[in-house]
Amino acid sequence: MAITGGCLCGKARFAIDADKPLRVRQCWCRLCQYLSAGGGAINATFPKQAITVTGETAVFTSIADSGATLHRTFCPSCGAPLFSEAEPRPHLITVRAGALDAPELAKPGAIIWTKTAPTWACFDPALPRCEGQPPT
Repeated sequence: MAITGGCLCGKARFAIDADKPLRVRQCWCRLCQYLSAGGGAINATFPKQAITVTGETAVFTSIADSGATLHRTFCPSCGAPLFSEAEPRPHLITVRAGALDAPELAKPGAIIWTKTAPTWACFDPALPRCEGQPPT
């Protein structure tokens, strides 16, 4: 069964040939805070070869807090963030949980970049935390 999703306007869609994400993390790096309008972004990671994208997308390339070059894919019509790809991990694609048709699939298993979270950020006490970028 494929995991599906898309953007707010529906012009960009995707299907992922997987039963579940490899991992899901809540990220509080500054770039993810921009993407999520101020909160921590929920990011689900999948094998890159498992995803098929239809419709038009655009890419914004930037340098992450970790120093890695990231390619962030979004819908050019509605602006909804969809994915990111880190050059050091070309075999993986990170999907924004809000773009999933069933966001319940993206329950975080960890919280990363806590050192750049605002003081009012709330962390689930049951989840492991990392102040920056974890090794994997």
